[in-house]
Amino acid sequence: MEADSRSVVIAALVAGLLAGYGIAMPVGAVATYLVALTARTSLRIGAFAALGVATADGLYALIAASGGSALTPAIQPIMIPLRWASVLALIALAVRGAAAAISQYRKRQRSTRADETPISPVRAYLGLLGITMMNPTTVIYFAALVLGSQTTAAPDYLEQAVFVLAAFAASASWQLLLAGGGALLGRTLTGRRARLITAMASSTLITALAIHLLIAAL
Repeated sequence: MEADSRSVVIAALVAGLLAGYGIAMPVGAVATYLVALTARTSLRIGAFAALGVATADGLYALIAASGGSALTPAIQPIMIPLRWASVLALIALAVRGAAAAISQYRKRQRSTRADETPISPVRAYLGLLGITMMNPTTVIYFAALVLGSQTTAAPDYLEQAVFVLAAFAASASWQLLLAGGGALLGRTLTGRRARLITAMASSTLITALAIHLLIAAL
């Protein structure tokens, strides 16, 4: 009996890790914004933003694990409004990033690191948490995985907890890796022109990905 319980927990752990990496690894608009945000601010800001994304993934994994088959039908009526809100928020971030980059480029004096930090760690965390929570695809993804892997009518609470924590840990590790890459990118961009070009490219990519997300949903 103890061996069976251990194998169930291990299976839930592996499933959670795979699910977390599966939803986190594809590079989309949020990941692009995370890297760009860290590059123009600091690793501390990027780390808080990364944890915001991971928290959203963990919350959706929790909802999916506890919601079961009633989850997907319940979210269907609000999918379109959520997608529109997500697209508008991403485009707003892209515009804000481009405007900030142009403003910095026009300044003749060199800006200090403090001047380049437009938001606090808490705001970075809450901002990325909110944007990620607007994506209904995440909860449907986790719901499909949970429903497809259920072998009993009532999964054990420990099994659910392990799955959710593993999904959060996997997402957090990947998002923090992206933030670290953004910090390294920021160190290499010492010139004002290089920072401007990178920021404009990032804003363009975020906008394109947001529009693609909307078109795919129509």
